[in-house]
Amino acid sequence: MSMFDILDISATGMHAQTVRLNTTASNLANADSVSSNAEETYRAKKPVFQTILESQAETGIDPRGGVRIKEIVESQAPLKMEYNPNHPMANKDGYIFRPNVNVVEEMADMLSASRSYQTNIEVMNTSKQLMLRTIQLGK
Repeated sequence: MSMFDILDISATGMHAQTVRLNTTASNLANADSVSSNAEETYRAKKPVFQTILESQAETGIDPRGGVRIKEIVESQAPLKMEYNPNHPMANKDGYIFRPNVNVVEEMADMLSASRSYQTNIEVMNTSKQLMLRTIQLGK
C-alpha cells in the first residue's frame, strides 16, 4: 500500500462523514414538521456504510480500501401521533403526525460524524508530513 492509497482511503471516509452530516442536518431541519397523515410525514434518514475491500479495487473505480455509502435508509421507528383537534393540519380524528426524529440522537450523530471527519483530516495531514520528510531524506 502506498502513501497515496492512505490519502484515498481518508478521502472516502471524509465523503462518507459529509453524507452523514447532511442527512443529520436534514433530519434536524424536519424534526418539527407536521403532517395530517402518516404517508406524508417525514421519516428520519440514516446512511448505511459499506467497506471497500482491496479485492474490489481491481475495477479501477474505487480506491484500494475505505468506505462508501451503500444506501440511505428511512427509519422504521413509529411516528409520533399527537391529539390536537384545533391544529389546521389535524385529520378528521383530530390527530397530527410528527416525524420519528430523535433530536438528542441526531446531535450525538452530528458530533460523532464531525469527529470522524476531523480524524480523517489528521490522517491526511500526518501522511503528507511523512511524505515530505521522506523526500527530505535524500537531501
